[in-house]
Amino acid sequence: MVAVAALPDVTPGTPRPAGARPGQRRAWRGIVLVVAALYFVVPMAVSFWFTVHSEGQGFSLAAYGRILSAPGFLPSLLLSLGLAAATIVAVLLLTLPAMLAVRLGSPRLGPVLELIATLPLVVPPITYVVGISTALRGGIDALAATPLWATLITIQDERFPIVLVLAYVVLTLPFAYRSLDAGLRAIDVRTLVEAARNLGASWPYVLFRVIIPNIRSAIASASFLTLALVLGEYTVAALLGYQTFPVWIVTISGNDGQLSVALSIISLLLIWLLLLTLSGAGRKRR
Repeated sequence: MVAVAALPDVTPGTPRPAGARPGQRRAWRGIVLVVAALYFVVPMAVSFWFTVHSEGQGFSLAAYGRILSAPGFLPSLLLSLGLAAATIVAVLLLTLPAMLAVRLGSPRLGPVLELIATLPLVVPPITYVVGISTALRGGIDALAATPLWATLITIQDERFPIVLVLAYVVLTLPFAYRSLDAGLRAIDVRTLVEAARNLGASWPYVLFRVIIPNIRSAIASASFLTLALVLGEYTVAALLGYQTFPVWIVTISGNDGQLSVALSIISLLLIWLLLLTLSGAGRKRR
């Protein structure tokens, strides 16, 4: 016996529920958007006004001019962008093949992989940095008589510290894993792989022409989060003694309030521009 649910009364003249009125929904959406816009735009506008106006000089863009002429601006910015690009490539190369291998070969290891990937979230950054410093100091003494000593020195090169890339890969691993996991859950990976392999496709062809195009938005999201985290990371780079862009901002601003706020605005706009470019590249080939 099939139970039939009672249908609502839709006779002409019956008033609709208040929450279903389109006009009220549009009004609430507008109110929420206005409040959100005020929350983000007003502090930015006040900060910008603080950087360009002073009682003695009036309107002036001198604070922004001092940024371009400040020593170390371009090298620190290029270093952070290079570290971000290397971290994105490394975390994708590490995470995506591992997740595919677990899904295709041993699904029971999925919870183990998820636990390992999310473990950095529970480790405080200061503890993480102390562990890296201790390992580097102990490694130099222990490997002094071996060929690995030169490798340990190379990864700490100030021009491009690979040790920061390794640290950032660990820090961004939980966010990249979550983004890629959401993309892989949205498609039937096993069916796609088996169909491609039955048609004679090689494993590289399956990865680059079948899997990656179907999870392009997830890859863009993982890259998006990694870029934002690396360009804003201060603790690890400062405590390890490297001059990345966030460290340079804190160092150069000093007691100059206008320069400090102007640097924050420029940094925020730069990150927004990069994220919009990355998001646009991810949507362009859909």
